Amino acid sequence: MSEVVVFGAGGIAELAHFYLTRDAGMKVKAFTVDREYVREPSFCSLPVVAFDEVERSFPAGEFRMFVAVSYARLNVVRTEKCAQARSKGYQLVSYISSRATTWPGLSVGDNCFILEDNTIQPFARIGSNVTLWSGNHIGHHAVIEDNCFITSHVVISGGVHVKDSTFIGVNSTIRDHVTIGRSCVIGAGSLILNDAADLSVYTQQGAELSKVPSNRLRKI
Repeated sequence: MSEVVVFGAGGIAELAHFYLTRDAGMKVKAFTVDREYVREPSFCSLPVVAFDEVERSFPAGEFRMFVAVSYARLNVVRTEKCAQARSKGYQLVSYISSRATTWPGLSVGDNCFILEDNTIQPFARIGSNVTLWSGNHIGHHAVIEDNCFITSHVVISGGVHVKDSTFIGVNSTIRDHVTIGRSCVIGAGSLILNDAADLSVYTQQGAELSKVPSNRLRKI
């Protein structure tokens, strides 16, 4: 059983604790955050220690680490914390849900968080520090580079190449063999049919509010 320290003390860290312990057979021993964010001495009934001294109580030779951070600053915060943890000597663990559909030979880097109901087809490759929230389709021969965050119900078709640090919002669809550049933001519900340059932002207009209230609708 691997003993793990989780970086973070928010909702994603709580989820990481849940999945790592209940599905991956790991044992979370503590949480760590930057010193200025230590609000309470414990979280999920486990100690919270300052990151600048975490190795004193939980040395890298005996414990591994998982960085449970969102896509803040377009994944920069999570990327920086992974680099800092590695520089302290920690091996970063990845989590792949037992309820995800994968095939032998899948290539996944460290500090990945792949939740339930993801379908990852053969010959897909996933880099390090990638989050795949629940319910996505990752097509055959697709490549997702390091530090990306894919939300839920995203379709990444076969042969797609998603470059470093990109964010893809819920219910987005990317056509086959399209390349998404570095540090792009693909907003919720977007349909991407052509290559996207680095730093591109795509958005879809939200549903319009009807002028007729629901109690005046006749055909519902």
